[in-house]
Amino acid sequence: MSASTVVTGEPERPAAPPASAAVHTPWRRTVALALGAGLAVVVILLAFLWPTVTSSVRDLPIAVAGSPAAVSAVTDQLHKSAAGALAVTTASSRADAVKLIETRAVDGAIVLGDKPEVLTASANGAAVSQLLGQLATRLQAQAQQQADAAAKQAVAAGKAPAGTVAPTVTVPVTDVVPLASTDARGLGLAASSFPLVLGGMIGGVLISILVAGSWRRLTAVVLYAAAGGLAVTGIMQGWFGILQGGFWTNWLAVSLSMLATSAFVVGMNALLGRVGIAVGAVITVLVGNPLSSATQPLQFLPAPWGAIGQWFVPGASVSLLRDLSYFPSADALFPWLVLLGWAAVGIVLMLVGHFRDQEVSEAAA
Repeated sequence: MSASTVVTGEPERPAAPPASAAVHTPWRRTVALALGAGLAVVVILLAFLWPTVTSSVRDLPIAVAGSPAAVSAVTDQLHKSAAGALAVTTASSRADAVKLIETRAVDGAIVLGDKPEVLTASANGAAVSQLLGQLATRLQAQAQQQADAAAKQAVAAGKAPAGTVAPTVTVPVTDVVPLASTDARGLGLAASSFPLVLGGMIGGVLISILVAGSWRRLTAVVLYAAAGGLAVTGIMQGWFGILQGGFWTNWLAVSLSMLATSAFVVGMNALLGRVGIAVGAVITVLVGNPLSSATQPLQFLPAPWGAIGQWFVPGASVSLLRDLSYFPSADALFPWLVLLGWAAVGIVLMLVGHFRDQEVSEAAA
């Protein structure tokens, strides 16, 4: 050891690599990341395509009103011609069938009797209206065949003059709950689900990254949801006319939807760190949104995924906004509770992360 060497009692550290030396990612990690990214693309593709590709008519609830004998005959015929597609409920009258539609107990109805009629609600979505329209055409053809056969029998029995022709039978389709003229095809309401989810997720990510302090994050989440909900409701209802009903009730629903998503993302970040943001995004966007039934009835998804989707924020929010806009008589308690539940979970996770970090800091001190 030279005289100039200073003895400190600590082992000498290796010299740092030159600043110009490049640090390379290990090959194993490089390959794993590339394959993982490719797998993520496949998962995302399946998440958004699977509900559409596998959708089919299953247990669509409709009501049939008429005499017991006529209802029984039509119900048996529907079960034979469309096995598993329809879940039939008996209605006592046309008024009762309309009430069932307005409360969303059923999606449509068949009214039998001297003036047969098919009742639908375009506010439930285009897929249901098209299906019931096809059903009305089929019923009309069958009723016309029966009328023609009865006319021929009457002529053959001498009860009607030769050449007697059965009157033309029509089965009108009545839209009991029509869409607003400002969203005549329902595309705006159906498309609103993803922007709400994305808006809530973006807010949660930004607050997680840019805001420090659990109470400040909680305040930011609440303010973001309230302000964002006001802006979104103003655009959807005041500008485009997509939402109907009371403005402030819709604002509360939109704000609660954004609060539920953003609070959950921030809460997962508080609990798990940065990986929690990814977990929150996956649960909300890749799981909840494809199962939301925003563009088709939940019965069209393979069971039980349609029902499961209503327990996530996207499914609950789009169902709640549809109820508030077009079905005020429907029981909307369930989607309200789902959104409140997700918001509460997010807030609890934020508080858990806060007190855990506080305990760690006190233990370190």
